[in-house]
Amino acid sequence: MSTTATVPESAAASLGLSSASLFRFATAGSVDDGKSTLVGRLLHDSKAILSDQLDAVARTSADRGFGGAGAAGVQAIDLALLTDGLRAEREQGITIDVAYRYFATDRRSFILADCPGHVQYTKNTVTGASTADAVVVLIDARKGVLEQTRRHLSVLQLLRVAHVVVAVNKIDLVDFSEDVFRGIEADVQMVGRELGLGADGITDLLVIPVSALDGDNVVDRSDRTPWYRGPALLEVLETLPAADELESHLESFRFPVQLVIRPQGALAPDAVAGGLDVENYRDYRAYAGQITEGSVQVGDQVSVLTPGQAPRTTTVTGIDFAGRGLTEAVAPQSVALRLADEFDVARGDTIAAAGPAGGEIPGSSADLYAALCWLSPKPLREGAKVLVKHGTRTVQALVRNVTGKLDLANFQLEPTSTLELNDIGHAQLRLAAPLPLENYLHHRRTGAFLVIDPQDGNTLAAGLVKDHPGDHEDERYSI
Repeated sequence: MSTTATVPESAAASLGLSSASLFRFATAGSVDDGKSTLVGRLLHDSKAILSDQLDAVARTSADRGFGGAGAAGVQAIDLALLTDGLRAEREQGITIDVAYRYFATDRRSFILADCPGHVQYTKNTVTGASTADAVVVLIDARKGVLEQTRRHLSVLQLLRVAHVVVAVNKIDLVDFSEDVFRGIEADVQMVGRELGLGADGITDLLVIPVSALDGDNVVDRSDRTPWYRGPALLEVLETLPAADELESHLESFRFPVQLVIRPQGALAPDAVAGGLDVENYRDYRAYAGQITEGSVQVGDQVSVLTPGQAPRTTTVTGIDFAGRGLTEAVAPQSVALRLADEFDVARGDTIAAAGPAGGEIPGSSADLYAALCWLSPKPLREGAKVLVKHGTRTVQALVRNVTGKLDLANFQLEPTSTLELNDIGHAQLRLAAPLPLENYLHHRRTGAFLVIDPQDGNTLAAGLVKDHPGDHEDERYSI
């Protein structure tokens, strides 16, 4: 497992965090591997279901004759109904859309995304995993590693998810066989090595035998798997460090400006009635947004990055958060920064750490080399005009070429000139205006972007910035 990192105490206090910190995780896996049942078991056994909701699910389960009588003569319920809320999902017994659920234990609060397993809904898995600290990938113990398993693991490697937990489900249907589990565990580890999971020192991979239907090794450790000495799934989720905790010490400060706050005395009447001094805000100027990486303190030197201009260095004189001042703020906190110099700073600019502690300041480039997870039924064609949303900026772009598509059988790029729905490939885009691009491998948030259809505004792809290959320097436009 990866080394646990912690949030600085002052920042944790400003965020309102305690030992019960927030943790985001998602589920993935092939069709009928039991994802929704596993999620339902987590919610049920952690006492996160309201009694009226549980009664409604019990009635629906009884109407369908699900499972007969459970333990102690109590009617068994279809736990998948706790997450599959769409009518089509309940009728077909499948998950179609990403279902978000919220629950908490004594140790942590969770946001859970239950993702569908069908191949045509792989784009939903990308959506659910893109903001997750961990992803639980389910495998049917009777089927082992399938192509969809390899697809999901490749997506997680591409998205650089911090923790990957593989749950070998339905272990009860193979008589809790250790040999079956060890064989699947070896296959998973082999696929992980082929993909390079864990090669960057961030992502880790853990395999657990579970029975979502009966609850073995889900919330509590099971006596029916004496050969497994590891923790139950919930124990793992309660103790894993969140991605922001894990990477905060590795990343430099990055802050895309979303809004310039300049009240000039025009403050909300209720705030003035509450005693807010208008005069103190007459010359107030701050830049609001969300910290995407690292941390910042009052007194830190920062650089203001505007595409087409040289970096401008200044000092942070104040950090405002929810009506009060802070001395320090960390990702992913939303704050307003006050600067010593009155630079022309607008939405779309980036404020980054300056000096040796800030690492290399990103240069602006109009050439974008990227890995794309194609999410649209519309295929990607060379020469297509699209929009690229990076941080708080959206610019026009032209697809210059598609250089390859990932073959999930051997994880090699195969030549192609187009990308179809659920394909993962590489492409080069020419931007109408330069952007501060950073490699996603080292900058998970600032290295990500969206490709948008300029006609209807729908998202076409999730993109990850790659390094410029350096083979056509005359075609690279850096500012």
